[in-house]
Amino acid sequence: MEDQNKNLILATVLSFLVILGWFWMFPPPEPVVDPNAPVAGQTAQAPAAGAATSPVAPADQGGIAAVPQAPRLKIDTPTLQGSISLSGGRIDDLSLKNYKVTLDPGSDIVRLLSPVGEPNAYYALYGWAAGGNLAATDAPGASTEWTIAEGSTLSPGQPVKLEWQNGKGLTFTRTIAIDDDYMFSITDGVRNDSAEPATLQPYGVVARHGKPADLQNFYVLHEGVVGRIDGTLQEVKYKALDDMPVVAHEGAQAEVHEATKDGWLGFTDKYWMTVLVPEQGKPFTAVAKYDARSGIYQTETRLPAVTVAPGAATEVTSQLFAGAKEWEAIRYYQNDPSLLERVFGQKVDPARAQIGGFIDSIDWGWFFFFTKPIFWVLHTLHGWIGNMGLAIIALTFVLKLIVLPLAYKSYVSMARMKELQPEMEALKERAGDDRAKLQKEMMQLYKDKKVNPAAGCLPILIQIPIFFSLYKVIFVTLELRHAPFVGWLKDLSAPDPSSLYNLFGLLPWAGPDHPSLLATIFIGALPILLGVSMWLQQKLNPAPTDAAQAMVFAWMPWVFMFMLGSFASGLVLYWITNNTITFLQQYTIMRSHGHKPDLFGNIKAGFKKKPAEAKAAAAKAPAKGKK
Repeated sequence: MEDQNKNLILATVLSFLVILGWFWMFPPPEPVVDPNAPVAGQTAQAPAAGAATSPVAPADQGGIAAVPQAPRLKIDTPTLQGSISLSGGRIDDLSLKNYKVTLDPGSDIVRLLSPVGEPNAYYALYGWAAGGNLAATDAPGASTEWTIAEGSTLSPGQPVKLEWQNGKGLTFTRTIAIDDDYMFSITDGVRNDSAEPATLQPYGVVARHGKPADLQNFYVLHEGVVGRIDGTLQEVKYKALDDMPVVAHEGAQAEVHEATKDGWLGFTDKYWMTVLVPEQGKPFTAVAKYDARSGIYQTETRLPAVTVAPGAATEVTSQLFAGAKEWEAIRYYQNDPSLLERVFGQKVDPARAQIGGFIDSIDWGWFFFFTKPIFWVLHTLHGWIGNMGLAIIALTFVLKLIVLPLAYKSYVSMARMKELQPEMEALKERAGDDRAKLQKEMMQLYKDKKVNPAAGCLPILIQIPIFFSLYKVIFVTLELRHAPFVGWLKDLSAPDPSSLYNLFGLLPWAGPDHPSLLATIFIGALPILLGVSMWLQQKLNPAPTDAAQAMVFAWMPWVFMFMLGSFASGLVLYWITNNTITFLQQYTIMRSHGHKPDLFGNIKAGFKKKPAEAKAAAAKAPAKGKK
């Protein structure tokens, strides 16, 4: 029994240290106010044909300048609203209809993209870099004034077409289409009516002026550049962009990759992203850069330069994902071979439409082999049940069912350890102070009775990877954002908003906000239920006879209660459900092996002074009096 308790305490302390380490490495995120002011727009450069120089340079350093007001095209879809500026043909005004900033019914919807001149400008830009004998102004760039050739409102099934003539025989067109979700298709074309061949390089850019205002700087969460180059996932945080070396031909701190066949590149936030998707199956240059002078972060995809002969024309089609990182939508774009057909209404080569590895734009983390299947099960259960809290409870049952064989062996071993208690006590009496002899005979006893004394640790240890994987799923996946459960639990991705501070809403003042010291002390109802569930699980067994072990056991539920109080309520709900199932499993298995847990007796014993402690206190009292 003593070795069993030591093993259990060892596993518990290990779990405790792991969670402490988690808090130390991943402190709660604090809102960061971006100090960078908006800066000027971008101007085109003119590299030679096939050159590696950046087709789009950061803004001039002459100071803050707003882009002149220009006519706009309206965007209106079931999921998006906004507009396109005819200055540069920028997609720079985009909001997500289905997502609000807060739970407040009057809250604004989430705005993803915003134009230059507003704080934290963020936009997508397409153009042609002039090469050969062409001047920079001979090709459309960041400030080109386009005209509307067709359409007035961009919506599914209703594309718009822009046009611009350079006055030297080149006519450029841009056709923009959109689907019901978050995918734009951009077809840039050029017709050469001049007497000379024209060399041009098509490109796409996503530019961000300064870091996001709501950047969380949380270690477990990736925010910054995300992409996939020839099958390899690329992730670069803003801090890493800040520290990149200057690349001379880019004129900024940059990282350049040459993709030979496929890929995509852009910026990701916790729940939203804006990603350039060049035509798949063809080479392109992928660039992530930061210009410290202008404070602009930028991703670019540059396609190979083309030469358009006199009287000829060419066009190139690419996609832009700008929206919410919804698992179903992203998986659709990855797996569905009819993306372009859905957007353009025409048959296409299926290989062109699939976006390889697009599902990895969701931050699954290092333990993706756990987080991906856990999320899939949770998503499926939510689809069946319709309530994310109930889906988490159902997921807990599924996970417990999967590990049931291991748990069963563990609980059986614990029950058999209790059966061996009389023999173990006899061994201790025979061995006396000979610890080596006692250890040897106990190991032989375990071997003869086929009992594994370390098996009691397994139910606790196996929870650690599951706990962290579920933490990741709840923290980063959009489906948990603002997902309600019951009553006061209206957002399972956030901590329990109830608090002892106002007696769970009975007193007429608000509870403390997370994260804060007051919120950590005055925990909510859900963390209290967690502590009680852990405490009851403990009481299936008598307290250890060793005073140090007993103290660890006595404090452990309440320490965990306060530690996990600031975690997402969905995770705390999982832990409560897990404890409840574990309690029932252990109680049933112990009963089936002839050991009926004395739950109420163990609870009562916890409130009584132990005889040994009373005798020790009585023995010390006279000694103190003599002094």
